[in-house]
Amino acid sequence: MRSGLGPDDLPDLMNGEDLGILATRRPDDSIMLSPVWWEWRDGAFYIWAEDDSDRKVRHIERDPRVTFLVPNQHRPYQGYEIRGEATLSRDPTLFYDILGRTTARWDGPAVAEEWVSTYPVGVVIRIEPGIERGWEID
Repeated sequence: MRSGLGPDDLPDLMNGEDLGILATRRPDDSIMLSPVWWEWRDGAFYIWAEDDSDRKVRHIERDPRVTFLVPNQHRPYQGYEIRGEATLSRDPTLFYDILGRTTARWDGPAVAEEWVSTYPVGVVIRIEPGIERGWEID
C-alpha cells in the first residue's frame, strides 16, 4: 500500500469517472453522505447542486465543514479524501462551466450541451484541501 499521495500522484483517479462522496453535517450533527459528480481543478474540488433547497447546500450554509472522498472500485484501488471548509457560489458562468464539464464527463457531450442550454442556474460547491489523505493498494 502506498499512502501520503496527493492529486498529482493519482491521475487515473482524478480524471476518472468514479462518483465522489460528499459528507455534510445535518442540524443534529449527524453526517449526510451524498454521491456526486465532481471536478478537480485549480487545487480544489467543484461540485454542482440544483439550487438553494438542496440539503447539501443548506447544510454547508449552516456549517461549512465537509469531508469529500473519491474512491475507485477496481485495481489498483485508489482513493483521495479531503477535509476542509466548503464555499458556495451562485455565479451562473461558473455553474454552467462545472455543469457542462461534469455532465460531459459522465454522460457525454450531447447531454452536456442539452443540460447547459436548459438547466436553471444552481449552486457550485468548492472544497479546498485542508487535511488530505490519498492512497493506492495494488
